[in-house]
Amino acid sequence: MQDLLSLIQWPAFAASLAAAWLVASTDKHRRNIGFWIFLLSNVLWVAWGLHTSAWALTALQVCLAALNIRGLFKTEKS
Repeated sequence: MQDLLSLIQWPAFAASLAAAWLVASTDKHRRNIGFWIFLLSNVLWVAWGLHTSAWALTALQVCLAALNIRGLFKTEKS
């Protein structure tokens, strides 16, 4: 289990990168998907941060998740 948790950082990295690409899209549907992927990356980063005792990273991801939820609502309204 410890090794599996150590590997979470790589899918988190990939999800963050893919989400940033999608959120920058001019297409509403792609932006919406991007915010959902950002939320997935937040969950993955929090899991990794808790596993490694990276408290600042964990706090950052919680704050970024709140911003991503805000973005999700704004994208769905427009």
